Amino acid sequence: MTVIYPIGTLSELSGVNIETIRYYEKVGLLPAASRAGNGYRQYDDASVERLAFVRRGRELGFTIDEIRGLLALAHHPDQPCSNADRMTRSHLEAIEGKIRDLQRMRRALRQVVDCRGQTAEHCQLLRALGASKPQLRSARRR
Repeated sequence: MTVIYPIGTLSELSGVNIETIRYYEKVGLLPAASRAGNGYRQYDDASVERLAFVRRGRELGFTIDEIRGLLALAHHPDQPCSNADRMTRSHLEAIEGKIRDLQRMRRALRQVVDCRGQTAEHCQLLRALGASKPQLRSARRR
């Protein structure tokens, strides 16, 4: 026997809010739901599992298009995993770059935190922001 869930129950079971479920349906990550006689969306256990897959992918930072590709791969278990591996490596490199950027920002902010200045004129953050003026590149004319 197939269990049918309204969208609110699907939201609770999957941990995805209702508006996001509707959006995922709109962009094709979740198949269009069947409708009850009253027009309400109806979902089954496969929808719960698919939505959980999408949610976990989003938590890892994969894009909608990347998740679409991963879903396609998941539905063809006989296919090689090389595309998923390539996507994962690329994604990991991007995350590592973001981590380096965040660490650089943290170092910069630590240098100006706990400013002891009494007025904005003596504020360390404001001084740091104004300290390096962007260099203007001369426009090349041909």
